Amino acid sequence: MSPRDRPRSYDRVVQSWTTPELTPLPASTTPLRLFDTRSGHVAPVTPVEPGRARLYVCGITPYDSTHLGHAATYHAADLMRRALVDTGLEVTTAQNITDVDDPLLERAERDGVDWRELAASQVALFSEDMAALRIIAPETYRSVSEAMDEIIATVDMLRERGRAYQVPTPDAAGEDWYLDLGRDGALGDVSGWTEEQMLEVFAERGGDPDREGKRGRFDPLVWRAEREGEPAWDGGALGRGRPGWHVECVTIAEEGLGLPFDIQAGGSDLVFPHHDLSAAHSIALGRPFAAAYAHAGMVAHEGEKMSKSLGNLVFVHRLVRDGVDPMAIRLVLMAHHYRSDWEWSEAELEEAQRRLEGYRAAARRRDLRPDVVEALRAALREDLDTPAALAALDVWAAGGELPEQTTGALPADAPGDVAAAVDALFGITLVG
Repeated sequence: MSPRDRPRSYDRVVQSWTTPELTPLPASTTPLRLFDTRSGHVAPVTPVEPGRARLYVCGITPYDSTHLGHAATYHAADLMRRALVDTGLEVTTAQNITDVDDPLLERAERDGVDWRELAASQVALFSEDMAALRIIAPETYRSVSEAMDEIIATVDMLRERGRAYQVPTPDAAGEDWYLDLGRDGALGDVSGWTEEQMLEVFAERGGDPDREGKRGRFDPLVWRAEREGEPAWDGGALGRGRPGWHVECVTIAEEGLGLPFDIQAGGSDLVFPHHDLSAAHSIALGRPFAAAYAHAGMVAHEGEKMSKSLGNLVFVHRLVRDGVDPMAIRLVLMAHHYRSDWEWSEAELEEAQRRLEGYRAAARRRDLRPDVVEALRAALREDLDTPAALAALDVWAAGGELPEQTTGALPADAPGDVAAAVDALFGITLVG
């Protein structure tokens, strides 16, 4: 039985945020080009299914609020979606919520709250932040807890195909199940890393390379046997327990998009192990996962990558509460190429606020600038080059002329409403 065929039984249904209205420009005939992590090259996105693009975005573990690192990832995925729509494709997106995971359970125990209540409160706050930033909501938006039946079916399929094995687990009534990566040789297919590189981060990113009884150091947990005080579900032949990290995304992606799909998106810290091992799970099920992988860079603050453990976080909801226009936050994100690592500063926010005021003043002129619109489209479809788009908007706001080589010859009916283009392509409103 496939995950899609298994009967569903949910404790609750997660609601996504209200998506902003999207009015696309007349479709462009030039495809989006993206940097594919697996191949190491920028290449055109050619949909697996003609006329339709499918995008999976790894979601949050809801034990804390949305910070600028999260915002950068979901902003980049939103730009991918808008760029694909601009080429005339129908776009479908799926996103998970990892509401059954050690960090969430540990935070709930520390704070003395039910893990489900903590997850629900943080998912609601995340949705508010996404709505404020005008991120287009995914069509499939599911938590691990509500997709448990399908996830169990996926793990059971791995067991039936001989890809999962048990490891003795003295502190549990049953045994843990692991994926045998040695069966299909898929380890490193996405990252291209050496085993030495993998070992540097595997343990700190949820792996257990030294677990006694494992067949391979990088074999990932697919089903954790029930421990006292932890939530658990009846896994049938698997025993009572809860799923590992990577299998959830494979299941939710298959349900919402079908396999294979076009683009797997997320932060660069997910290249290994999460995206590498998610692909390996899919191969173990007998089918490929994503055609391409696009990763956003990391955002730093106070000299270190934003991290819950370090506490150097800049939260979206606090900025908005303090009166910052969410469109200025998007402009800060646009000032950096999505693949770059960068550091948040108040000076950047001030510059973004000045830009927003200038762009809105220019929009009130209501002059038609097909050259500017084409420059924006060209920048977006060339690996989401938002700094180049901002450069064109800066010239437009100042009343200047773009270099002719920026756009080339334009047809007589080329769209010229810059404010409408900025809204459609970048999700930023310039008119009230």
